[in-house]
This record gives sequence, structure tokens and C-alpha cells, in this order.
Amino acid sequence: ELLATARQHGIAVVHTNIRYHRGHFADGGIWVKKAPVMKDMVEGNPLAAFCAEVLPQDDEVVITKQYASAFFGSSLAPMLHAQGIDTVVLAGCSTSGCIRATAVDAVQHGFRTIVVRECVGDRHPAPHEANLFDIDSKYGDVVSKQEAMSKFREQ
Repeated sequence: ELLATARQHGIAVVHTNIRYHRGHFADGGIWVKKAPVMKDMVEGNPLAAFCAEVLPQDDEVVITKQYASAFFGSSLAPMLHAQGIDTVVLAGCSTSGCIRATAVDAVQHGFRTIVVRECVGDRHPAPHEANLFDIDSKYGDVVSKQEAMSKFREQ
């Protein structure tokens, strides 16, 4: 619903995925060693595919990353700055990993950062809630899906 509303109102949508070299995973560095489950993030593995509900459209950018933050080692910040975008709205998984890392890097790159509470998740409620609290306290605003969609409609 959030994605559909953003698309309807001309909000730029950027997707991210994680991909590693299947043979040696060297591009995953220490993270793949710490969390071997990340080795599933290889081309062709169904576990690494986009869910049908959030499948990127042909005109939407997909940033491929190797670490938690969508900004780390990617062209995301300069791409958004070049378009005059000053706010990022985050949805996805996991709250304590990729969402938090991206929120921290977003504010450090000068973006207003918004996390949509109902559109992020984690493997357990405790880290999910703790990270939403911390993000809202330090790095951005945690808002409801309805609030985010209302802002999209105002654009």
C-alpha cells in the first residue's frame, strides 16, 4: 500500500538488494563470515529475489549493495542529491540491520530520514522496537503508514 501510494503520487522509488559472488563471497568481507546466512544473497537464489508485492518497475532504480546500509559504497547519496531530494522514507528489513544502518547513513549524508513503522520488520520484536525507539530518538522520525501516505498525497 505504501509503495503503491508513492508510485501514484510521483514519489521517486529506489529499491536495494544484496548480491555476492557465489564462488568466494569475498565481496561480503567480514559480514558474510559473521553471518553466513548472507551467502544466500547470490543471483538466482529465490531467497534473494524481490517479493512480488515489491517488485521494482522498469523505471525504478535498484541499488545493489554488499553491506547493511544502502548508502555505504553506493551511488545513492549523489543520485538523490542530484535530483534535489532531501528526504528518504525507509521500508523493508531488517529494522536492526539494514534499516538502522541506512537511517544512520542517511542523516549523516544530510537527508531527513523517515521510517514507516508498519513497513519495517525484524526477526524478533525486541530488537525491532528498540531500534525504532533509537532511530526516532537520534536519526529520524518513525511515523505510521497512514501518516507517510498522507504526506505522499500532499506532493
